[in-house]
Amino acid sequence: MEKKRIRMIVAYDGTNYHGWQLQNNGITIEAELNRCLADLLGEEIRVIGASRTDAGVHALGNVAVFDMTGRMPGNKIAYALNQRLPEDIRIQKSEEVDGDWHPRRRESRKTYEYRIYRGEFPMPVKRLYSYFVYTPLDVGRMREAAAYLEGEHDFKSFCQTGAQVESTVRTIHSLWVEEQDSDLVVRVCGSGFLYNMVRIMAGTLVEVGQGKREPESMREILGALDREAAGPTAPAHGLTLVKYEFMS
Repeated sequence: MEKKRIRMIVAYDGTNYHGWQLQNNGITIEAELNRCLADLLGEEIRVIGASRTDAGVHALGNVAVFDMTGRMPGNKIAYALNQRLPEDIRIQKSEEVDGDWHPRRRESRKTYEYRIYRGEFPMPVKRLYSYFVYTPLDVGRMREAAAYLEGEHDFKSFCQTGAQVESTVRTIHSLWVEEQDSDLVVRVCGSGFLYNMVRIMAGTLVEVGQGKREPESMREILGALDREAAGPTAPAHGLTLVKYEFMS
């Protein structure tokens, strides 16, 4: 029987998972999707994800594709699959696409949000989805610093040491720090991101907000091409992949 390719928009709470990609040492989003799709369709399934989010990172709109031979309509798979998935993973949409459509081979923009909770004490209901910072943060300084990171740069200083990539040059289309009551949201949109790049950017911006660095130090950090020049890697649980936009 001829195969057809299905595209899904996948939302998940990453708290209980060792990231997206298959691992030998723990349960992952990819493994759960493969398992539940195989159970639903009665054939071996291997999904391909657009973004391999890290352990503890959340998503509102990651994208994945898989090939199947069954007759179930693509737009019905979301309904049937959600009946089998754990409650912290849900398909937001499913549809049939061209057989050569691949999420990592299409020009795209993706948007992440890093959430920071400001308070005198931690807030239990926010502990899984935001980074608690008890020291005052100067939002104006953080916004000034963020502006230096927009555009095309070599972000080697904002990449976890040891990452295997051909190039550390990336383009940031927008980077903004927004106040939402007691939360600060660092929202970044780019064509692609390096390993831990958004979390390192968030950790560095927090240091700027605390007065430990000057906003214009972002220029020197970029120029250093050295991970040691930037700030700490902010915790994974504050990060959410919000959406993908495909240009074609």
